[in-house]
Amino acid sequence: EVQLQASGGGLVQAGGSLRLSCAASGFTFDDYAVGWFRQVPGKEREGVSCIPASDGSTYYADSVKGRFTMSSDDAKNTVYLQMNSLKPEDTAVYYCATDSWGSCAKVVNSRDDMDYRGKGTLVTVSS
Repeated sequence: EVQLQASGGGLVQAGGSLRLSCAASGFTFDDYAVGWFRQVPGKEREGVSCIPASDGSTYYADSVKGRFTMSSDDAKNTVYLQMNSLKPEDTAVYYCATDSWGSCAKVVNSRDDMDYRGKGTLVTVSS
């Protein structure tokens, strides 16, 4: 059974940092693009960051570029999202998703049709 589990959310003051984790089971990320999305109730989801399946650049939305860093640990089949210099507007439910297509196009376009999606983790940034 394919599962993605995001964790690491919480409450942090503006300017602080959090590291989110997304652990995969039932498959490996090798042939999949994996991305992070965020969504605030009542607002459009936003594709935040993505690592493509093949060698290529990691994608970051303009809203997080320079503050967030996505990485992967193949041995642990886990990806991370290091979030620094957090702002109140970063408050959202963050979730990870993966797609066999291999490219990050769906994340770049904030699409909701990735192959697999995990439950989210809430990040709250206070001002």
